[in-house]
Parts: sequence; C-alpha cells; structure tokens
Amino acid sequence: MSSLLKKFYHDKVMQVVLFSSTAIALYGYDQGMMSLINTNTDYLSTMGIPESSPLVGLIVSVYYLGCAVGAVIFQWAGDKYGRKPAIFVCLATASLGNLIMFIAGLGYSSGALGVMFVGRIVMGIGVGGVDAVIPVYSSELSEDEARGKALAQEFQSNIFGLNMAFAINLGITVALGKANQWAWRVPILCMQVYPVLLLLFIQRLPESPRWFVFNEDREAAQKSLEAIYGEDEGKKKCEELVQSHDKEADQKVSYRDMFTPSHQQFHPTMITIMGQVNQALTGYGAVSVYGPQIFELLGFPVRTSEYLTQGNYVSYLLLMTFAWILIDAVGRRALLVWNSLILTVCFALLALLGGLAFNADNLGISNLAPAIPGIIALYLATGAFGIGWLATVWLIPTEIFPTTARAQGTAVSVIIWGLANFAVTLLTPILFNNLEYFLFAAFAVTNLFAGAWTWLYQPETGGRSFEENQEFFEKAKEVGSWRVSRVAGGKFLKMPYGDEDAERTPLLRRVRDQASV
Repeated sequence: MSSLLKKFYHDKVMQVVLFSSTAIALYGYDQGMMSLINTNTDYLSTMGIPESSPLVGLIVSVYYLGCAVGAVIFQWAGDKYGRKPAIFVCLATASLGNLIMFIAGLGYSSGALGVMFVGRIVMGIGVGGVDAVIPVYSSELSEDEARGKALAQEFQSNIFGLNMAFAINLGITVALGKANQWAWRVPILCMQVYPVLLLLFIQRLPESPRWFVFNEDREAAQKSLEAIYGEDEGKKKCEELVQSHDKEADQKVSYRDMFTPSHQQFHPTMITIMGQVNQALTGYGAVSVYGPQIFELLGFPVRTSEYLTQGNYVSYLLLMTFAWILIDAVGRRALLVWNSLILTVCFALLALLGGLAFNADNLGISNLAPAIPGIIALYLATGAFGIGWLATVWLIPTEIFPTTARAQGTAVSVIIWGLANFAVTLLTPILFNNLEYFLFAAFAVTNLFAGAWTWLYQPETGGRSFEENQEFFEKAKEVGSWRVSRVAGGKFLKMPYGDEDAERTPLLRRVRDQASV
C-alpha cells in the first residue's frame, strides 16, 4: 500500500485520472441528492410548495440550464486563461452554489424558494463548467484523445457519486424522518467534500501543455511535459506538439462555423447534438432523480421504494463495469443500438406491469405479481443505460472533432445535455401526475426513436484514428447522405478489428503500461 501511495504521489498521469473521475462524480451526486429531497415534507414546506407542484421539477431542472450556461462561460475561460484556472473557478462556483442551497430557508421562510433557485443555478454553472473543461483538459494530456475504457471508468465514478448521495440521504431520512430539515440539509452540505478536496489537490496537477503551445509559451509547455513524462520524453513530446500546432494554427473553428450547414464541422456537430438529445430521451435523467416515485408507480410503499432505489443504484454501479469492458471491444455504435433495444423492451414491460399493479385490486391479483418482475425490468433498464448510453455520447465528440474544434464540440455537448435534461426533468413530475404508469410507454417510444436514429446516422468511431473518422464526414459529403450504410460502402457500420495500433493507444494508458513494466 505504501509503495502504491508513493507511486501515486509522483505519478501525474494517475493523479489526472483520479482528479477527472472525482470531478465527474459531482453531477452524479446531485442526481442522488435530489431524489429524496423532493419528497421531504420539511423541504416542501420550507419552499412553500406541494409535492405535486410543477415547481418541484423546475427546481431540479433549472440546474441543467445552469450547466448549459457554465459550459459556454468556462469553455471560453479555459481557452483564454488556462485549463487549471478555469477548473478552479468551476469548482469554487459549484461549492458556492451548494452552500446557497444549504442556507435556503435556514432560520427564515420568506424568499427561501428564490434562494434555492439561485443556488441550483449557480451550482449548475459550476458543474457545467467542470463537464466542459475536464474532458478537454484530460484529453490534451493524450496523444490521441482519452478514449473508451478510461472514460467509461470515469463515468463509473459518476454513479459512485449518485450512490453516495442517495445512501447518505436515505440513512439520514430513516434516522430523522421526512419532516426533519436536517434530513435534506445534511446531504446537500456533504456534497462539499467533492469540490473542496479537488480545489486542494488541483495545484499538484500540470497545466495543459497544448494550451501553453497554443498561447505561444513553449518553454512552459516543455516543463509541463517533462513533469509528466520525464526530461527526454518531455522534450520529444513538446517538439511534436509544436509541429502539430503549426499545422493547425490557421484552422480555428468558431461556434458559428459549427452551426453553418455548409461548414465541414456542421455534420459532426449534429451527431454530437443528437447523441445528447437521444441520451435524454432514454429517460434516465428522470429515473436518476425520481427513482423512488417510479417504484411507487409499480405499487410499492414509500420506504420500500426508497430501498429499492438504492438497490437499483448499486446495481447500476456494478453493471457499469461492462461499459468499460465492452466499449473498446464491440464499439460505440453497437452498445448504443443494442441497449436502446433493451431499454425499449424493458419500458414496454414496465408499462404493462405498472398497469397491472395499478389495477391489481380490480383484477383480483396480488400486488407482488407485477411488482417483482417490474423490479427486474427496471434494474435491467438502468444497467442497459449505463452500459450503452452514459459514457458513450460523451466519448464520441472527442473522436470526431479536430483539435481546433474539440473544446467547442465538448461545450456544445454539455449545452445540449443541459437543455435536454432540463426539459425531461421538468416534464417528468408533471407526467407522473397525469400519465402515471403510461409514462413507461412514453419512454419505450422515445428509446425506440433513439435507437433507430443511432442505427441510421451514428458512425462507429471506435478503433479508428482521427483521420479515419474524418473520412466518414468527407465521404458523406461526397455521396450526399448521412446514412451510415450509404457512406464508404457501409465501412462505418462496425468497428474494425485486428491488432491494436500503438499509435492509436491513448497516451495516458500507454504511460501507465510502461510504468507498470
């Protein structure tokens, strides 16, 4: 153990991976945190709203609007002032928003709802910045983008944050009851462990050498690379980075370019947008935040629903292991399509089982008859989302944009994620109150759409270099179609198999492998 800690203390690569994973856990914590806060009677009373009010969903969803704004602000700040300063301010902003949420209605009642809204927005701005800048920062320490397994493992940390938040919330709620204010305030305050620890640790990390080169500070870039890879390797990497920068110096891409249909980056931008829209249409932003209410639709009492939700989150965390095992083995496209099919079937079954549970007394059947298979279906659906959709849509933009558009592409991804999840989490409680178990049928339809769109238009980007992925967009323009089956003879329908090209291996992973030899 001591040797491992010593290695970690000196290994910048390990530190960057751990830092990135912990930062990504931030928004997972928020989802788990709000699941039980939404049903705390003291919270609802303090905010002055009934549980069935649309304001419950608005308080949750406005956070995602903050994320969209934060992505734009901090992507710009990261380009202008550096990745580390931008990340520092992101974390400080998230911490401030969390504290504002904690003090909402603490010792007063008038204006509590407004303070909570401000806290949610401020925290969203910070977390949105983290989600926009962290992937760029970590990828810029790689020769060929951080891909596949590493990113899926980082998103497994997101689910750890979800579990941590819900477990803390559930434990305190069981101990103190739903009418106690500390049952919802303490879980909010506990979130501070993430930004505070990251703020204390960030000074140990190197600044992005690519950012230094892009800002004409090649001496600083070399020092940063030497701190990561050693003196000789650092000098070599610096020379390669300078050469790459010189080639791309006149190829800057603006947001306007990305949304101009005639521009070469318009097609990959639309792929990025639809990836996040389709992820939202799976419904799992709603399942993560409103888990207990969904189990209640299956006929379970409140406390049982809360325990089942925790079990679902634990299963979610464990099943995410298959994501990083499979993502580089079968490819991104296959995971998305097949898990969309599983989600569609599971939600269709849940609609049927929910209807049976709702009408159990009239039908003369036990509530457990539909409820138990409903648990299995919902657990399977959650695992399918984690394996297929959680990390993959964040990975693809890092593989289809050139270096000069990577930061903007990541920011667009976060913006659309924020707007789409704002809509879904805002509408979900309204749909709960009006559709009841028919909500599952709605999610079955949206998952079917997500899978069909992916099959038609999402190219397989795994196992290919950046240049090879760009070929898809070039060929698509030549044939005048975005259909994957019509581009390059269907070459991008599947991931190419064969011996792994060392040049395509992420540099972070390559350095770790070398260090272990």
